[in-house]
Amino acid sequence: MSDGQNGNPKRRSQAWFGGHDRDGFLHRSWMKNSGLPDDAFDGRPVIGICNTFSEFTPCNAHFRGLVEHIKRGILDAGGTPLEFPVFSCGETLLRPTAMLFRNLAAMDTEEAIRANPMDGVVLMCGCDKTTPSLMMGAASCDLPTLVVSGGPMLNGRFKGRQLGSGTDVWKFSEDVRAGKMSLDDFLAAESGMHRSAGHCMTMGTASTMASMAESLGMALPGNAAFPAVDAHRNRLGRMSGRRIVEMVEEDLKPSKILTRNAFENAIRTNGAIGGSTNAVIHLLALARRVGVDMHLSDWDKLGHDVPCLVDLMPSGRFLMEDFCYAGGLPALMKQIEDLLHTDALTVNGHTIGENLADVECFDHEVIRKRDNPVNERGGIAVLNGNLAPDGAVLKPSAATTELMTHRGRAVVFESIEDYKARVDDPDLDIDETCVMVLKGAGPKGYPGMAEVGNMPLPTKILEKGVRDMVRVSDARMSGTAFGTVVLHVSPESAAGGPLALVENGDMIELDVDNRRLHLDVDDAELEQRRKRWQAPPPAMDSGYQKLYFDHVQQADLGADLDFLGGCRGADVPRENH
Repeated sequence: MSDGQNGNPKRRSQAWFGGHDRDGFLHRSWMKNSGLPDDAFDGRPVIGICNTFSEFTPCNAHFRGLVEHIKRGILDAGGTPLEFPVFSCGETLLRPTAMLFRNLAAMDTEEAIRANPMDGVVLMCGCDKTTPSLMMGAASCDLPTLVVSGGPMLNGRFKGRQLGSGTDVWKFSEDVRAGKMSLDDFLAAESGMHRSAGHCMTMGTASTMASMAESLGMALPGNAAFPAVDAHRNRLGRMSGRRIVEMVEEDLKPSKILTRNAFENAIRTNGAIGGSTNAVIHLLALARRVGVDMHLSDWDKLGHDVPCLVDLMPSGRFLMEDFCYAGGLPALMKQIEDLLHTDALTVNGHTIGENLADVECFDHEVIRKRDNPVNERGGIAVLNGNLAPDGAVLKPSAATTELMTHRGRAVVFESIEDYKARVDDPDLDIDETCVMVLKGAGPKGYPGMAEVGNMPLPTKILEKGVRDMVRVSDARMSGTAFGTVVLHVSPESAAGGPLALVENGDMIELDVDNRRLHLDVDDAELEQRRKRWQAPPPAMDSGYQKLYFDHVQQADLGADLDFLGGCRGADVPRENH
């Protein structure tokens, strides 16, 4: 069957490899220069492996090894694996922020899938934005798709205690500035915090999005929590390779899995794990790709009252390695099974309910029972009011209870540069009762909506022993961070939202129980300020950043580009010669 003519003529890849003509010759012959045999083109499923490996993305730097296990699984099942790269959104190094490039990576993924001769795709995800960007791109093609996460690092260790990636960075940094930790210890902790391959081992955005992929049904059970260096991760990769070949045979596509019920399951699961606020933006964008009618308000309606049951940093004590060996995400989902749509389909061909049938929890300190939650409300609180007409979010499980109802005087920073220049000025007119306000950090304003919303407190406040204040911005914050931080204020200041009009001395009221964020300035005064306001120019007047600035939607819509919504499918493009 060297010419592919005896293969499955319905297979998408056969449009490239199945002909006796000049084009078939070209497609097969050039592929053979890597050593592929004739029967690689006989109609068996061709599986693309979308790999976000990059040495600039430390979370994904071990993917060279993991991909080999996925390939073996595909070969085991009779498929042909072909690996391809896409833009790798590394959270730790990309400037001004990885979020600026999430949509670019999604476009890259979508077009690479559609343009190449594949019948199904495995998405290799790890660092924060790689998971949503790859799922968004693949969803807009709707070929059989399966997610394999890279897995979290082993627990950090330093001077006899566990360290959580990100979470302890924020704590240590504040302690150094307050004079409670030496600079030598701060620098020494670097080598102990990240001691193996993998992504953040706290319940930051990377672990949250791996959990979202699994709870949506887009990854095999156990995917979210196995550490990157645990042999289970390699076995899961191999089993995923086998399963994607079966999915092609079954024509099991994301559109059959990513239903409204699947998104409701994910929202409730996010509450139970104390997941990152970043999941809100990513799932809103993903839902738009598959045509699911989902709104920011759904996060409050469906998830806010779900108890946080996973005792993990930043909301709790433990780390992802502990979560894994306590039973991982399946054990957590078993605890909230009555809140889930158990008939939702998953990539293994079984429903959520079937996957949870025999699941056990092995440590109820890490994964709490419902009558002993870490926090009664683990979900996301969605706030509205005249300061956030289209919404803002706050993570109650990471906030200070006493600050959830608060009225304070605004101390305004017009940009992140303004903040950095003045925050430690001893003459800054601020005390712990004030509300810190940051502008210019939203999708258009930064650009890309950077993780700067959890502004470190002024040194003179830290020296009093204070570790939290109310902070308000149109920014995001790392899922590893904590504090009474109001984020994603929409519309953002750079788009002319009310946040742009806040001035020093204005009174701001936060009332989480009543979902209210109010600027205590009358409408007439705000109108006068609006007349004086001038929109900022884009950071660049050409190139991708200009495209982004012109077309990015606001946070309450998922911050996708306005022309990327919907599924464009994977019809075979025209020939190239």
